[in-house]
Amino acid sequence: MENILEIKNLCKKYDNFELKNISFSLPKGMIMGFIGENGAGKTTTIKAILDIIKTYSGEIKIFGLDNRKDEIKIKEDIGVVLDDMFFPEIITPNDINNTMKEIYKNWDTEMFYDYLKEFSLLPNQQIKNFSKGMRKKLEIATALSHHPKLLILDEPTSGLDPVARAEVIQIFQSFIEKDDCSILLSSHITTDLEHIADYITFINNGKIILSKTTNELLDKYGIVKCTEKEFKSINKKDYIKYKKSKYEYEVLIENKKEFKSKYDIAVIDKITLDDLMVIMIKGE
Repeated sequence: MENILEIKNLCKKYDNFELKNISFSLPKGMIMGFIGENGAGKTTTIKAILDIIKTYSGEIKIFGLDNRKDEIKIKEDIGVVLDDMFFPEIITPNDINNTMKEIYKNWDTEMFYDYLKEFSLLPNQQIKNFSKGMRKKLEIATALSHHPKLLILDEPTSGLDPVARAEVIQIFQSFIEKDDCSILLSSHITTDLEHIADYITFINNGKIILSKTTNELLDKYGIVKCTEKEFKSINKKDYIKYKKSKYEYEVLIENKKEFKSKYDIAVIDKITLDDLMVIMIKGE
């Protein structure tokens, strides 16, 4: 399967934080959910992909091109929404349209205004009068309106109510159905990712903990809930991490079917991405 994004051994060091040999790839036509707690390295990784951060080691290829050497070619085909992105408050969506059509060869004015109408955004209203959710919708409309092949989204649904989130997610799903487009989507709202992401990449403390298909994670992984006696009977090779509460142990396993064939422990719960994050970060 052809990859639209490839990252190999990405390293970036700050005084109090470090990205350590980040490697993962995003196949064409797929959505990858990028998860991790605040400060784990998601935004730093995304900014390196976009060449906003200049000084790092490792290799990043987008559409098979080097993201630094071929920056101009690449940026035409990438749509971006960043968590700390903003437009000047005194401008209007009309101003954005007039600016973007001079920047992007494929800027689609009709599409942009269609999104404004769909999102109930007034073209001549200054951005300072928009709510946080309205601003986020404007960013998404802008990112989509030059027909990108890759969307890179950092918390694109933050500030949106559930109805608006569902609307935006539907737009993302429609986007990847066209011309084998792809999305790298960083979000704390993991329930959204469970429904739309084909892959999940999990970063913690600057390291990639795992990068797997969503189906593999949600279908094969599980949480065993057991007593202390039952926990002590489990071989350490047969679990990833565990978390102890007052009344029971929660044990993260990689293969429910194999585990059931070895142990007579009745309660094995399906896993959620929230469960996965909590046990991987807080577990022992």
